[in-house]
Amino acid sequence: MSLGNSIKRLAIIGLLSVAGCVTSHVIVGKLRPPISPDQVQLYLHPPAAKYEEIALLESSSKHSFSFTAQGKSDALIQRLKKDAAKLGANGILLQGVGDKATGSVGTGIGGATGAGNSVVGIGFSSSGTVFVKSGTGIAIYVPPAD
Repeated sequence: MSLGNSIKRLAIIGLLSVAGCVTSHVIVGKLRPPISPDQVQLYLHPPAAKYEEIALLESSSKHSFSFTAQGKSDALIQRLKKDAAKLGANGILLQGVGDKATGSVGTGIGGATGAGNSVVGIGFSSSGTVFVKSGTGIAIYVPPAD
């Protein structure tokens, strides 16, 4: 394998690893065995039952290929649930959800014409900001009711 191919492979691995990093967490409590993300309950207010805090979560809908606000929110919640489930949390106490600018796209077109010693040019352009949904929550464990 040539040096050029090795560098290309390392660059691809680096890009894939960065692209996959859309959720982060900070452990603040006791980890538990992983569970299915389907078993993770979303809470907008603290549950009535006593619960344990496991981790602080942060995620976004980046790289989800969702275009609508609802689709981006769904992707965000699924990512938070997946991360919480890996830590053994059966709940997420949602702290906040909002829009976050991650870049922009633009396009332009122009033309010019000349005659003799003069030139006339005209151009048009347009750009827009790309937004993702981002959110934070607390991964919690709520013991089963007796």
